[in-house]
Amino acid sequence: MPKVAIVVLADTDTHEGLGRVVNAMEAVKEFKDAHDDVQLIFDGAGPKWIPELEKPDHMAHGLYVAVKDRISGACDFCAGAFGVKDQVVACGVKLTGEYDGHPSFKKLVSQGYQVITF
Repeated sequence: MPKVAIVVLADTDTHEGLGRVVNAMEAVKEFKDAHDDVQLIFDGAGPKWIPELEKPDHMAHGLYVAVKDRISGACDFCAGAFGVKDQVVACGVKLTGEYDGHPSFKKLVSQGYQVITF
């Protein structure tokens, strides 16, 4: 069974960023539907997506809801740096900061996860 960590780094400011977050969530959904071990992590500018995708009228809200149970966290440092830390927490997403305030990708790789970034 594959172990995959999918990381959203895309910003909310462009149509290209929307394509990246949607493709990331589609990939998570594919692994989830196959009953694989998959995690979704929001890092870099990615945490900005969480409050956007929580909006019921967002075009990708349904896909977000379908994969929300696979979100393992959002980068604590980056959520703060991009000004969405309180919003991310209010959305029920855990902040992760095992390595200098950021998610530990070494830990994921050591646990056998393949890391895919969008």
